[in-house]
Amino acid sequence: MSCAAVWVPSPCSPSPARGCTRRRQRRGSASSSSTFRACAGGDASGDGGGDGRPPRMVLHDSLDGAGVSTEHARAARDGFAKQVGRLTRLDAETSIAISRGADLARAALFVAAEDDSLVSHSSVPLPVEAFISRLDDLSTGFLADGYLPPAGAPPQVFLDHLDRYLYVHKGFRRKNGSSDGRAIYLHSVLTCRLGSALMLSLIYSEILKMLRLYGLLEFSVEIFFPHDLNSLPRGYDKHKSKLGDEPHIMTSKSLLVEILKTLKNTFWPFQSNQAGSLFLNSVSANQHGPGNVGDNQATPHGNISTIEMAAAKAAQHRLMRGVWTNVRFGDMRRALAACERLILLNHDPRELRDYAALLYHCGYYEDCLQYLASYQTAVAGQHRNNPLEIMEDEAVNTLKARVSLILAEDGWSSRRSPATSYWTKNSEPW
Repeated sequence: MSCAAVWVPSPCSPSPARGCTRRRQRRGSASSSSTFRACAGGDASGDGGGDGRPPRMVLHDSLDGAGVSTEHARAARDGFAKQVGRLTRLDAETSIAISRGADLARAALFVAAEDDSLVSHSSVPLPVEAFISRLDDLSTGFLADGYLPPAGAPPQVFLDHLDRYLYVHKGFRRKNGSSDGRAIYLHSVLTCRLGSALMLSLIYSEILKMLRLYGLLEFSVEIFFPHDLNSLPRGYDKHKSKLGDEPHIMTSKSLLVEILKTLKNTFWPFQSNQAGSLFLNSVSANQHGPGNVGDNQATPHGNISTIEMAAAKAAQHRLMRGVWTNVRFGDMRRALAACERLILLNHDPRELRDYAALLYHCGYYEDCLQYLASYQTAVAGQHRNNPLEIMEDEAVNTLKARVSLILAEDGWSSRRSPATSYWTKNSEPW
């Protein structure tokens, strides 16, 4: 029923027609399949498993098995995968100021729609098209509200008018940190006008795209993405760019990756050691998770302090009690969803490893083992110098051995169904 994920690029369809005219088009109904074929910036052909099947994504199937409807979540995931599949290698590395291939705003809204469905259980999906229309209205408002500068105005004057329209007239502000979930979902940012630098950059790029469609953008623009805690994304004349500006240029693929990594970091259920890694935090919690088959097992990596041990126990206890809604305590559903979408983006093989760690805590040991094996295959031959990476690889081996021992127990699969043993013993996420 399951198959291992192999970290190879999938075949991409040809790039679609350019332009923003696609924005108003209605999408057809999405399929209900929980496995997807999508790629971002990969041209080589490959398959997802040893028998040619794509990798199995566990979240939707597991919720269905527990009696939780995933119709809207699946439709949103299909929409996201469709946009990712439009990113050719060239499009993926193109600046968001140009934004070719995938409709980034639509992709971000499908991310929000899936997560909304996972936690709200609403009988209606998030209205993606309504928020697309709101984004269009924001773009045309630059013209209707009188902020368009006179014809022939210098590029910097044009961009100053745009900055004043977006950040003063419309009142969009930057929110730092991830404690407020409204700042990391596009529909919430459009509603509350408070968002992360990623969301504000996306909105800025969508306005530029619409102005270019109207023929009002007569010069090349680049968007400066800030890496500090306070600055706002702003446009500048590309012809005046400097070599040092390159780290501040966000590409289409990197924007989607950073959005999903932010969601993953925000909703990761195990946050005990911020100086380490999310993966090591989850492995630390393994000592108190569903795979703890004895009390005499060694720690997965190094010595764990009393505070870290207590935090690991508390995280597992919260999950078992179904505490989902406080961002500081994580959210297993949205963490799994973020990991699965990162795997679809074919960004980093470490996403396979991190996803496997969450599958372990959900009791999907066979899938966990397959993803760990796929990760090790993908990184085979790489030399590790960083102490943290060495520690993570040791933890991978420990987790893999632990899961193998669990699966070696006679009749394990017949005795226990993960879908009914994990989700059903947790309360609904509200």
